[in-house]
Amino acid sequence: MTARLLDGEVLAARVRAEVADRVARLRDKGVVVGLGTILVGDDPPSARYVEMKHQDSAEVGMVSVHEHLPADVDQATLEAVIARFNADPAVHAYLVQIPLPAGLDETAALMAVHPDKDVDGLHPVNLGRLVIGDPGPLPCTPSGIVELLAANGVEVEGRHVVIVGRGLTIGRPLALLMSLRRPNCNAAVTVVHTGVADIAEHVRRADVVVAAAGKAGLITADMVKPGAAVVGAGTSWEGRKLLSDVDDGVAEVAGWITPRLGGVGPMTRAMLLRNAVEAAERSISRGG
Repeated sequence: MTARLLDGEVLAARVRAEVADRVARLRDKGVVVGLGTILVGDDPPSARYVEMKHQDSAEVGMVSVHEHLPADVDQATLEAVIARFNADPAVHAYLVQIPLPAGLDETAALMAVHPDKDVDGLHPVNLGRLVIGDPGPLPCTPSGIVELLAANGVEVEGRHVVIVGRGLTIGRPLALLMSLRRPNCNAAVTVVHTGVADIAEHVRRADVVVAAAGKAGLITADMVKPGAAVVGAGTSWEGRKLLSDVDDGVAEVAGWITPRLGGVGPMTRAMLLRNAVEAAERSISRGG
């Protein structure tokens, strides 16, 4: 068996086209969607990620609003910039790029972001909305995974999903999302992590596996039920080479699999754009 690819690049292009159409309709009403970024210091991966956000924004017709602060900035100055973004009607949604340099309180900075402008969907208020099923921005990678599975005809409702990893950005919110009674979710969800003695025992029973532990090659072919869908959401680096949590041999057993490049990553970026345009639409409905 050779697995079918869960191609995130193709689906992300469709999502961007949908977002661009919504952005254009808002512009016709006199609203220019603004996506903001706050970068502290000069960490190369963080700077590259922010640069991609600007490129994505331009592609769909949004305006980028950016603040680049020095690495030695103090907490009060950072939070003053966050407060300015919260108050700026031209910024509909934004992110504070993490990790922050040593000496800054990352949790306090993220808590200072107004929940309605939280483009990552990870503010505690928005995670609470997810828990109770209220509308709000969804965490980007989890929502991108759900869309990717649905678009490729992978049945999730009523099936057994095993998520390997319990991190804030993927594992925990994805488990909440996929267990909710909503389209393309409503699954039986098991969360395991590297502290579990026999991960393979759980993974072998899964119809859908999402690997999000950040440990290269953690999921191997002998751990996967034939025909299962396998999503590699966790990554790590070996020098300049990006490694997946899913070993290449899994493709010979799985029914569907994400490629090492072009799977979950493009969907995360696309869902961030969707969160931004939805924030602008909510702002209009509130009269903002």
